[in-house]
Amino acid sequence: MRVLRSMEDVAAFRPKAARLRSATHEEILQGATSDVYFQKTYDLLRLAGRENAPVVAEIFGRKEGILAGVSEVLEVLRAHQVRVDALQDGDAISPKEVVMRLEGAYSAFGIFETAILGILAASSGWATAARTCREAAGDHPLISFGARHVHPAIASAMDYAAITGGFDSCSSILGARLAGKEASGTVPHAAALIIGDTVQVAKLQLQTAPKGGRTVLVDTFQDEALEALRVGEALGKDLEGIRLDTPSERGGVTPDLVREIRARLDQAGLGHVRIFVSGGLTPDRIRDLAAAGVDAFGVGHYIAVAPPLEMTMDIKEVDGSPVAKRGRIPGRTPNPRLQRVQ
Repeated sequence: MRVLRSMEDVAAFRPKAARLRSATHEEILQGATSDVYFQKTYDLLRLAGRENAPVVAEIFGRKEGILAGVSEVLEVLRAHQVRVDALQDGDAISPKEVVMRLEGAYSAFGIFETAILGILAASSGWATAARTCREAAGDHPLISFGARHVHPAIASAMDYAAITGGFDSCSSILGARLAGKEASGTVPHAAALIIGDTVQVAKLQLQTAPKGGRTVLVDTFQDEALEALRVGEALGKDLEGIRLDTPSERGGVTPDLVREIRARLDQAGLGHVRIFVSGGLTPDRIRDLAAAGVDAFGVGHYIAVAPPLEMTMDIKEVDGSPVAKRGRIPGRTPNPRLQRVQ
């Protein structure tokens, strides 16, 4: 694999014609997703005989949040001679705290600045949103349902970041496997609409779903409380949970609806049935619904649209001497929390 280290390399680069628009792993590691000015910089440094100048670069975030993406950055740099000191995925960070320090020849890592900052910024933004949800949910299980709200090329990275931020699992298969989890979810409305009856769907789920996966969606055809009782009567102790995903056109899932369903299930001897809610959830809604009796949550859009936690990389040392651009303090920024990771 040829790394694009000059404008000549950029001119010769040709992506495959038949492809998705997302970058492949090889293209990222090749430097094809970098801002082109890094190749221009390499050309200048070669002319000056300075492409291998030893430098120290530091990365910091602009806001407080939860750090994520460190392990992925290490994959980008794994084949290169770069010392990396960093905080850990899942660490809380403060504004302008140095989260990663890179030491080595500029030619070893400069071309990857765009990718490194993008990975850390996006992943930390998702993880920060996830932590906000975790704080709202307390001990209630949280599942990331965000995959359908982002490009499939980054869905697994988003789900991994959500788990880093405190979620228990996610709906996407790849995201869950990369995090050492099993994918989690019920079945969609499509199953009920095609089969034609919620109770029939529930009975079929007994044949296909192992214990721990017998949660039935109950808002497709009729009143949610009625459907919950019908399914509960049909499955009895085998019913583990019901899922509410009432659309906004019908008012969404409200605390009053949850309280009614909880009461009716309890009165019918179905106190063991858990209530799982998804659809347009935010931390405030999670708090209100948890207080009303919801047992678990599937959160999608709130995580997927979380703003990136902006990251900046600065050169702070060249040839062992402190340097910095205007507005920054030359030399290494002390942070005793940094640990050698590569």
